Amino acid sequence: MENRFQGKAPEDDVIGQLPQNNKRPSLSMGGLWDVVPRLDHYRLSRRAKRPSLSTLHEGNLIKDANAIETGQAGSVVGQQGHGGIKLGWIQGVLIPCLLNIWGVMLFLRLSWVVAQAGILQTIVIIGISAVVCVITTLSLSAISTNGEVKGGGIYFIISRSLGPEFGASVGIVFAFANAVAASMNTIGFCDSLNDLLKTNSLKIIDNSVNDVRIVGVIALIIMILICAVGMEWESKAQNFLIAIIIAAILDFLIGTIIGPQNEEQIAKGFIGFSADVFQNNLGPNYRYSEKNNQTFFSVFAIFFPSVTGIQAGANISGDLKDPASSIPMGTLLALLISMLSYVTFVFFAGAAAMRDASGFMNNTITNSTFPNNTVISDIDCIPNCPYGLHNSYAVMQLMSLWGPLIYAGCFAATLSTALTNLLSVPRLIQALGQDRIYPGLIYFSKGYGKSGEPYRGYILTFAVAALFLLIADLNAVAPLISNFYLASYALINFCTFHAALIRPLGWRPSFKYYNTWISLMGFILCVAIMFLIDWVTSLVTFVIIFALYLIVVYRKPDVNWGSSTQAQTFKTAISIVYRLNSIDEHVKNYAPKILALTGPPAARPALIHLANLITKNNSLLIAGEVFPTRLSYRLRSVRLNNGSFWLQQQRIKSFYHLVDDLSLERGAAALMQATGIGKLAPNVVLMGYKTHWSTCNHSDLQEYFNILHNAFDNKLAVAILRIAEGLDCSSITNGEDTNGDDDHGGLAQSSYNLSGNTLMHADSNISMCAQIPRVQSVPIIGSPFSTPDTTPVIGYSTIHWRAQENLKQKKKHAVDKLLERRNGGMASIPENVTVFQKKYKTGTIDVWWLYDDGGLTILLPYIISTRSNWKHCKMRIFALTNHKHDISAQEKEMVEIMNKARINYSSLKIVDDIGVELKEETRSFFDKLISDFRINDSSEDGECYITDNELQTLRDKTHRQLRLRELLLENSSQSTLVVMSLPMPRKGAVSAPLYMAWLETLTRDMPPTILVRGNHTSVLTFYS
Repeated sequence: MENRFQGKAPEDDVIGQLPQNNKRPSLSMGGLWDVVPRLDHYRLSRRAKRPSLSTLHEGNLIKDANAIETGQAGSVVGQQGHGGIKLGWIQGVLIPCLLNIWGVMLFLRLSWVVAQAGILQTIVIIGISAVVCVITTLSLSAISTNGEVKGGGIYFIISRSLGPEFGASVGIVFAFANAVAASMNTIGFCDSLNDLLKTNSLKIIDNSVNDVRIVGVIALIIMILICAVGMEWESKAQNFLIAIIIAAILDFLIGTIIGPQNEEQIAKGFIGFSADVFQNNLGPNYRYSEKNNQTFFSVFAIFFPSVTGIQAGANISGDLKDPASSIPMGTLLALLISMLSYVTFVFFAGAAAMRDASGFMNNTITNSTFPNNTVISDIDCIPNCPYGLHNSYAVMQLMSLWGPLIYAGCFAATLSTALTNLLSVPRLIQALGQDRIYPGLIYFSKGYGKSGEPYRGYILTFAVAALFLLIADLNAVAPLISNFYLASYALINFCTFHAALIRPLGWRPSFKYYNTWISLMGFILCVAIMFLIDWVTSLVTFVIIFALYLIVVYRKPDVNWGSSTQAQTFKTAISIVYRLNSIDEHVKNYAPKILALTGPPAARPALIHLANLITKNNSLLIAGEVFPTRLSYRLRSVRLNNGSFWLQQQRIKSFYHLVDDLSLERGAAALMQATGIGKLAPNVVLMGYKTHWSTCNHSDLQEYFNILHNAFDNKLAVAILRIAEGLDCSSITNGEDTNGDDDHGGLAQSSYNLSGNTLMHADSNISMCAQIPRVQSVPIIGSPFSTPDTTPVIGYSTIHWRAQENLKQKKKHAVDKLLERRNGGMASIPENVTVFQKKYKTGTIDVWWLYDDGGLTILLPYIISTRSNWKHCKMRIFALTNHKHDISAQEKEMVEIMNKARINYSSLKIVDDIGVELKEETRSFFDKLISDFRINDSSEDGECYITDNELQTLRDKTHRQLRLRELLLENSSQSTLVVMSLPMPRKGAVSAPLYMAWLETLTRDMPPTILVRGNHTSVLTFYS
């Protein structure tokens, strides 16, 4: 013992110095298995794997302890963002945001906005835009700092925050908006180029829309190629472009301060700083322009795309070194710089340029003393003047110190914004495709080269941008883009509001300067502005988002991103369960909440489908299994996952519970007592009939019988289903290697192999292998074979996608194999196996309501008769009377009960001959049935035997069961379904074999039969 711990301190195993080969020393069984916390243990990959709980707890040998401690074993390449060069906050966020914001509107439309709205209202427009953008930036910063942000930008952020439904729909809209924004900025570049060519009396074709289309398509091709070359070239291009834009802005400011240098500038409306000009331009002057009567919000719609660059950094979040700090820092600073530049431009343009100018000196000024004494004269050309803030988009070039630099700045601004948009859209499409949200985008998600460049996405982006470029009208697409961007910003704000309101434990953003209610205000503000701009376009935008949302909801993608909607679902469920617990139960709200003792759900499909028929969309269903031996956590998880997956495949809304290392009786009792939460707990136990009770071990028979007693002891109703062929279909997976996976095939098969399972006994020897319409033993896509001892790969890593595809292919192969075998001569599916799945055009449901158990015996068949598959079946009621002279009164009583309970039925029959003499064949049948269990009163313990004294004591009750058999065969042998009152097994009065003989008597040679006994609490009411 002393040598075992000799040589170094225990801590040396985990925190001592590494040897020269940089590997931690191997651990032995005598060393410490625990390791210190490591960052790699919390990544989404399996690059580093901490020792599992079972390893530490059970002391299992590890093949490569050193690998486990150092994280080298079982490594999987983790999901990296976008390969290649990683950018800092200036190069990756600040500059792209400025390039996006300083776009076409700054050089070509801001002067027009000043002319329409005036200085004051333009400041208001900029202020509202700034408020929207600041709030959205704060929200965006909070989300982006709540963990690592990978490639996909806005889509990644929203989808991981609100879930794939919102993220995917907004991602598509945002990608579309960015692609159209690229075409809009390219149109701006072409308009500016046309103006330059026109100034020099040059043209390509018509100096109009055709020139825009030709030059625009060529420009798009060049920009797409720049993006496809890689991040390094794109970054260099950005640096060059931002320098030109800044130089152009300075050129404008200096030129405005200096004032006009010649009479031509004055004639065109630039007269320098003037109090009269400032006063004249202070208020709005909305006119008919751009084919519309302009208003505040129509002008706002034209301006707003000039501030939509705040997401540029988030769009390429996968290319950033540290997205969590870079996005808020770079975006907020870019927003501050751009807003200040816009406000400065407004004051400079509004104070130094006229709204209208004819281009002739005598129309523009009244004397030659300028600029200090310039006065505004009546302009003869209004409203068709060719120059001035209202009429010329080249005012910025007119007011600059050197005009060509403004053209260069305009080219740089428009092309850089288009370049940034073209760069972000393929990344977003790639992320959507890799997440398998929309099948049509999967083709475009393929990456090429070491950095995974989405070349196919570039082609799609070019196609969309070129399509809208052909419109060749800048103002036609600007309002549409404004709506799409506002919708995206609204969702970003809602994401932050929702997460901050729900506050799941995982919501811990490092950016603290956000507020829950300010984010909500940002959401409301964005939506309100959308509808004030154009309610039709806004409505269309939301319809598109909603349609995309519904597609994702319908497809139900196999993703689990820990969204705030999941957290809300959990909190809502907890709150409702607590609230339900404080509500007293009322008979009007009664619903049968079923615990179906099925074993593995796939083993007894008829039983679980019957339960689902009763509870579907109405109540609680739990499938329970008892496994007699101890299961490891991994095997237990695989078994539960496979069972749950089968239920999902069958579209059965049910929970699946498993208890192990217990006998059948104790396990069933545990399920009855511990299943459920508060009032959300089972009140009906549904069991399968024990077909071979007469030949099984006596201990098994007694256990089955005791389950009934346990159910009644817990005041639970009991229902027992018998189908002639038996319920057990477990042999469908015995010996079947349907998954084709050597590593996991045993696990998959064992999950449905009932050789060691006892719940519930149907004891049917009939093999129904390959006769059930769905494959039962198929690996679950995603998690069944992800061992609980390792951190599963989530997100959208390439390895995870390939694993999913491989499992789907195996599943398809298994289905094809089963169909091939079935078509090759296998027997058709037994009719009774699918008795509760078939659709019946005609049929009868016979209800033998023999004892008043609270009404459950009549309620269950009524529920079944309301289901679509059974709604054409007629329901016949049979009841007993003790005396013939009471038939009329009893019939009247039953009719009144049915009418008051609003239960429809086709016929009612009162049975009055229950006490007549039995047929000899019936007696012989029963005597033969119990012959193996008969003993004398003086014999050994008669717990599982039938004594003469017991037979004599229960003679009348036995006679009743035998007579009922005769009546059942006479009246209900051809029925579709029989529902009958279950005889009560009195404790200490009736033995297990005699009771089972009664049930055998009632159900032998009968159609599918359900024996029901309520808990004698009313489940029917007459009152509203």
